Amino acid sequence: MILIKTKEEIEIMAEGGKILAKIMKELEKRIKPGIATKELNELSEELILKSGGKCSFKGYGGYPACLCVSLNEQVVHGVPSDRILKEGDIVSLDLGIFYNGFHADMANTLPVGRISSEALRLIRTTKESFKKGLEEIKPGNTFGDIGNAVQELAESQGYGIIRDLCGHGIGRKLHEDPQILNYGKKKTGPEIKEGMVFCIEPMLSAGNWEIKKSPDNYAFQTADSSLSCHFEHTIAVTENGYKILTEI
Repeated sequence: MILIKTKEEIEIMAEGGKILAKIMKELEKRIKPGIATKELNELSEELILKSGGKCSFKGYGGYPACLCVSLNEQVVHGVPSDRILKEGDIVSLDLGIFYNGFHADMANTLPVGRISSEALRLIRTTKESFKKGLEEIKPGNTFGDIGNAVQELAESQGYGIIRDLCGHGIGRKLHEDPQILNYGKKKTGPEIKEGMVFCIEPMLSAGNWEIKKSPDNYAFQTADSSLSCHFEHTIAVTENGYKILTEI
């Protein structure tokens, strides 16, 4: 069942989302060659606890960290470690906060120093596919409209859509109904209604869409080891469109 949030609940989620967005900005400032991914995790947890929130991911399904840090061929759920960021890497930061009874969730993929034109194009296209999905969020449209918009843009540029992972509803639970695919047909799936709150998160690969578990048994990576990119925001459906809750 897809839950409808009250305006008061959405206001609380927006407060948490704004805090999360500010923390993400602080993490982004630290992205440079030579930093260990565990340092980013330590900072994320420190800032979340200081804000009065809790880490959404830590302990969820046994996940051991506050922040997901996924590098290059890793799509999502990379566990922070002693691994050092290198010039030319691309890195996805995925972070959630539990604040005043509600979750907010967002992700961004960033360059580490100077990156290849191929990697830069992948990041730009994933951002653009996210924007195309956003344009379909309004009452009366369907979740298939979102997936179709993401898919058309991504595939027109020659990229693969990760099909085994998806966006999701969010609220008092980190993952709620519905599952939101990044591919699909127009006018299919549940109808989008005012008061729904969910995360859309295009995940693109420079190769095909197939994935496999990484050696740490938490992260997912592309099966062909091609580069992958991921963007995500928490979004509320308004009377005439949408509002991104995880931005400053």
